[in-house]
Amino acid sequence: MEGTLTARDKVGVQDFVLLDAYTSESAFVDNLRKRFRENLIYTYIGTLLVSVNPYQELGIYTANQMELYQGVNFFELPPHVYAIADNAYRMMCSELNNHFILISGESGAGKTEASKKILQYFAVTCPMTESLQIARDRLLLSNPVLEAFGNAKTLRNDNSSRFGKYMDIQFDFKGIPVGGHIISYLIEKSRVVYQNQGERNFHIFYQLLEGAEEELLAYLGLERDPRLYKYLSQGQHARESSINDKNDWKTVSNAFSVIDFTDKDLENLFGIIASVLHLGNITFKEDDNGCATIPDTHEIKWIAKLLGVHPLVLLKALTHRKIEAKMEEVICPLTIDLSVYARDAMAKAVYGRTFTWLVNKINSSLVNKDFTRKTVIGLLDIYGFEVFDKNGFEQFCINYCNEKLQQLLIERTLKAEQTEYELEGIEWEPIQYFNNKIICDLVEERHKGIISILDEECIRPGPATDLSFLEKLEEKVGKHAHFQTRKLAGPKGRKRIGWMEFCLLHYAGEVTYCTKGFLEKNNDLLYRHLKEVLCWSKNSILGECFLVAELKNRRRPPTVGTQFKNSLSSLLEILISKVPSYIRCIKPNDGKEPSKFDDLLIRHQIKYLGLMEHLRVRRAGFAYRRKYEHFLQRYKSLCPDTWPHWQGPPAEGVERLIKYIGYKPEEYKLGKTKIFIRFPKTLFATEDAFEFSKHQLVGRIQATYKGCLERRAYLEKRRAAITLEAHWRGALARKEAERRKWAVQVIRKFIKGFINRDKPLCPDNEEFVLLVRKNYILNLRHHVPKNVLDKSWLKPPGILENVSTTLRRMCTRNLVRKYCSGLSAERIAQMRQKVVASDIFRGKKDGYSETLNQPFADSRLDGDDINPRVLQFIGNEKILYGIPVMKYDRTGFKARQRQLLLTQKAAYVVELAKIKQRIEYSVLKGVSTSNLCDGFFVIHISPDDYRQKGDAILECEHVFEAVTKLAMLVKRENIVRVIQGR
Repeated sequence: MEGTLTARDKVGVQDFVLLDAYTSESAFVDNLRKRFRENLIYTYIGTLLVSVNPYQELGIYTANQMELYQGVNFFELPPHVYAIADNAYRMMCSELNNHFILISGESGAGKTEASKKILQYFAVTCPMTESLQIARDRLLLSNPVLEAFGNAKTLRNDNSSRFGKYMDIQFDFKGIPVGGHIISYLIEKSRVVYQNQGERNFHIFYQLLEGAEEELLAYLGLERDPRLYKYLSQGQHARESSINDKNDWKTVSNAFSVIDFTDKDLENLFGIIASVLHLGNITFKEDDNGCATIPDTHEIKWIAKLLGVHPLVLLKALTHRKIEAKMEEVICPLTIDLSVYARDAMAKAVYGRTFTWLVNKINSSLVNKDFTRKTVIGLLDIYGFEVFDKNGFEQFCINYCNEKLQQLLIERTLKAEQTEYELEGIEWEPIQYFNNKIICDLVEERHKGIISILDEECIRPGPATDLSFLEKLEEKVGKHAHFQTRKLAGPKGRKRIGWMEFCLLHYAGEVTYCTKGFLEKNNDLLYRHLKEVLCWSKNSILGECFLVAELKNRRRPPTVGTQFKNSLSSLLEILISKVPSYIRCIKPNDGKEPSKFDDLLIRHQIKYLGLMEHLRVRRAGFAYRRKYEHFLQRYKSLCPDTWPHWQGPPAEGVERLIKYIGYKPEEYKLGKTKIFIRFPKTLFATEDAFEFSKHQLVGRIQATYKGCLERRAYLEKRRAAITLEAHWRGALARKEAERRKWAVQVIRKFIKGFINRDKPLCPDNEEFVLLVRKNYILNLRHHVPKNVLDKSWLKPPGILENVSTTLRRMCTRNLVRKYCSGLSAERIAQMRQKVVASDIFRGKKDGYSETLNQPFADSRLDGDDINPRVLQFIGNEKILYGIPVMKYDRTGFKARQRQLLLTQKAAYVVELAKIKQRIEYSVLKGVSTSNLCDGFFVIHISPDDYRQKGDAILECEHVFEAVTKLAMLVKRENIVRVIQGR
């Protein structure tokens, strides 16, 4: 920034803080004029940016400019909106705190364009991933949608924002924009039903008529000509040559698709827009009783179709009013004036709530579903201070908002100054400034403020009028120093205040407000009968906007003034929690002409933007401050001790430098990390001395012959290096060409092999087949089954299916062989018994599956359990298996404890020391058991053997084991039968 000070007489200073006559408004305007004539539209007041609308393209918003300002110290480059955006972004990333940028100014001063440039800067310069590209596009394209529904042509601006907008851009910990959130404030609903001469309604109406397809217009019942609609033709400017509605419609349609509006959403949305136009064309006629009627119901039918309501119900709601008295409801007819009011109230309510729905819909598409902590940069595009020939309720709300924001600006500026002084160890000197809290309290104080008095008049019983409201103001706040009416003013003041007006002395000057329409606009009531119609609408958007629950709520809804006050309080809470940056936009002339500078208009805006007050606060201490490193780096050539290199601490170097230059003690202060210079003239003198010293330095450098010799030597070396590099690159290129040639041959060979892979092995496919085999074998080693039960196997290529089958069979055999070789003789015997048991019982007898994991015992009886006399009787026969059983008599089925002993030749049923029955296997006819979960089995004896007592009915705990042992000793197939039980 210091580099431009030498041309200050021509282009002015880049920072108003450096003005000598900083209290002079003329000096302020003169500096602004100098810069504007040189197409320098940006100037700082400290960290606040003043922007003058050039009304022409200056080529200062290119990608190169964005790159130039990216990551650069705030004061290193000339003032720019990109510097504000980059400074906020860098501080957010480094300090992990939230920021906001407040953009304000008159309509046509360039607020909306400034916010667009900031969004574009973030979109281009922030790191971005493909997955977050959609979020970025939605963030950018939300602007044309909101402009279509919330902006309109006014006398001052072709694209005037008729609502306040606060947008949070959310960033993750990497500084990548991941989402956003938008809050809207006080949309000018009255514009839907009335426009001043030379103005238009909201853009979307004209864009729809001009750009929509014929099929859509036919579905909506609309004609192309906007002059056919009352709500669009009152300003006599339905078609404007400077606005291309058709192109804007294409932009908005594209934005709808990116923001994820469904076809059903758009159908309902355009239905609402069309219904508003049809509403405006409804005409009323007075009947014999003085009541309003609608002779032509053509428009009613279209509205009913588009909103999904019954035509007769809508017709009645527009011409009648439902009044509730205790437990009764009375339907009374309306006059023409009241019907017109009801029609316009319905149009405003429908459009206003639809706009809120639109903002919420955009927010839902911008929401980031990753709930990790995020930092934000807020953009507040808010209406500036407005003073017209006739100021109404809207100007009152807007100027109240600016009072609150001015209060925040001054307090945050003072706090920032005080914090910097304290950090640098410099004594803080209290600054006198106008505290506009007294004006804010006059407007918003509970029970005593203007808004509270207005609300009281709106709800009090009896006839309340705008005049009675004015009288109540005179009664309640008439003694306030910043409030005047014609009745309270002196003889001179009465001439400029009308009978229906009151005057407020704002921070920026006096503004006179006409109370006509205050009560109606503050009430903004929709008759209950109409609200019921809208609540039962089949249009899904209106279903979300007008909830049935509203009908059950008998409480009066908050007034517009109270809603605005509450939303403004919420906004200030948001802003107070964030680090601020400010942009003040100025309109150079009313005709939108490039290079025209209207002194009177600009003085008016300087006053109402509070720029002189902000400059006075900023300049109350020191005009210039810079870190020691930067100051020393720039001016070190002015002192022999610091030139060319200062080896000590920068603070000591600066102290020695300023002593050599000759700074007086009252001209500067040294902080911990910065030097503070009180007067601009001190800095200007230093800069002039630096310019002079530069010429001397250049002379010395030019006089040095060493540089020329070194350059000659460098050129010789460069030529030699180029020759060497050329030969070396040639060698590398040839080597690379050989490598690529070999690679091409290999690739071609393998492609040919792939084509001929199904043919018998031949030179054409040999290497390919070998590679496939090798890769398959190498991969197979990681997928070989680990045990016999593992049935997985790597799927082979088509040409190796036979090989794979053979390998799999070999692997399975090997696993089986390994498994079998590891089994003991006892284990083998056990498994054979299990196999026999499986053949006999699997799927036939209940409870078999539970015994699978239980090994069979060699015997369930020890040697001590068998009586020696039994052993003596059996003689040489070896007992192979024994188990305790219950024997049941064939008559009476009496249970008796027995032992079942199995030898190689026979089965013995033993009672203690006595053998009760010997059954030789040769006479054994069969063994039967039930399919139920029990321990019974029957040994059937051949009836031809007269020595046997008959079949033995036995029960034991291990029936599967006992029967299997018996079956294996008998050595006959199908000896065991499983009988179906009942």
